[in-house]
Amino acid sequence: MSKIILASKSKVRKDILNTNGIDCKVVPSNVDEDSVKENLTKENASPEIISKNLAELKANKVSAKFINELVIGADSVIDFGGRIISKPSDRKEAFEILKLLNGKSHHLISSVCISKGGNMIWNYTDKATLTMKSFSDNDLELYLSKISDETLYAYNVYQIEGEGRNLFLSINGDKNTIMGLPIKQIKEHLKLVQ
Repeated sequence: MSKIILASKSKVRKDILNTNGIDCKVVPSNVDEDSVKENLTKENASPEIISKNLAELKANKVSAKFINELVIGADSVIDFGGRIISKPSDRKEAFEILKLLNGKSHHLISSVCISKGGNMIWNYTDKATLTMKSFSDNDLELYLSKISDETLYAYNVYQIEGEGRNLFLSINGDKNTIMGLPIKQIKEHLKLVQ
């Protein structure tokens, strides 16, 4: 497969592509995600639409600069009963998010978009359902003490391929979707366009 541009600084997404034989160059989009989420939430957009729009914005922004290249943009959001849970800004907020999800189910939605010449040519959205075990406040604080700042702020409040796996009673959905990139569908599409 030819080289792809990944419009994301996510090491996990890059690793997923590389592991699946897709060589990629990383060009972060620097889209203001919080502003986009806020505006779309005001318009009553669903979590799926928010995730899809962010993936498309990222891909299109980078694709407009590299018009002959295929660009992958991706976004993941936590949907807790229709409410979007964003990445924490500090450890106190991370603890509050974990308390909110504690003992309950939520959806993790991952969207991917492929753009060329500044326009989306393909997109896909997938959803997984995760049910968190019940923990005491002390357990949650202990979990957070094991997580580095880089991990905490890059992967929301849990890194499913690491320590975060232990937080969950059940996980229903594709592992790569949960990690932020539904690779099976991406590979199927790239076979058609390359």
